[in-house]
Amino acid sequence: MNVEFFLTNNFVASFLLIASVSLVRWLLIRFLRTRPDDEERSRIRWISRVKNSARFLIAMGLVIIWLFELKYLALSIAAFAVALVIATREYIQCILGSLYQTAIKMFTIGDWVQIGPHCGEVVQNDWFTTTLLEVDLTNNSFGYTGKTLVVPNNLLITGPVAKYNFMRRYVSHSFTLVRESDAVNLFDLKQQILDKANEYCEAFCDVAQRYNAFIENRLGVAIDGPEPAVRITTTNLGKNQITITIFCPTSEAVTIEQKLVADFMTFWYEAQKRGKATDTPPCAAAEASHAEH
Repeated sequence: MNVEFFLTNNFVASFLLIASVSLVRWLLIRFLRTRPDDEERSRIRWISRVKNSARFLIAMGLVIIWLFELKYLALSIAAFAVALVIATREYIQCILGSLYQTAIKMFTIGDWVQIGPHCGEVVQNDWFTTTLLEVDLTNNSFGYTGKTLVVPNNLLITGPVAKYNFMRRYVSHSFTLVRESDAVNLFDLKQQILDKANEYCEAFCDVAQRYNAFIENRLGVAIDGPEPAVRITTTNLGKNQITITIFCPTSEAVTIEQKLVADFMTFWYEAQKRGKATDTPPCAAAEASHAEH
């Protein structure tokens, strides 16, 4: 009989180990059952010890026999686990982002949020993605674009998340108008624009003050009031620039903006006409004086 074959063949060695230990266990149990004993529980305890010892010997023997192969199996399992983590890293980050969002209640369905570069209303949130109805905040139109954005949840932990619930109903809307530096003093038009802005936003004045007080209480600092404001500056190209800020319902921001743009254009052209009317050329003045004589 080739002894080396039994030592190198793990399957045969495992079979011989199990068979030999099982045989010894059977003999010991048979011996214990036939042995007279006044205490029945003592016999049961010894039989249980024999069974447990046999199982332990079989397990340890199999580990020793297959130790070399198990080492490579463990290395293979570790390599597979590392490769699996690398391959599914994005999905793991998405799950962590979802857990983080749920734990701190970052937002709920219906909120207006900005996740990374994406802005919109939250309509669905699961383990991997957050679905948004895109809202145009970049161009200050504050309307739905018709696009549905499916944003991976890993962006919730890799970047900031902005909430725009305040802007869902009311917004502090600013827009800028640029004109050539004609013979028009914009400061002469400033009060007219302010009067028109106050007229259009008068119905929202109470709401604006409540929002302003709420924000001040939350921040603990004083902020600028909600009244319309007009700021006049110039560009680096020497053009006149007027910036108008109003507080109004988000749905009416564009409408009021267009009204103020139309008013500004009207005031501008009227001021320009008045400037041309008062600016009499020297030759024309001389002719008029000669005609009088």
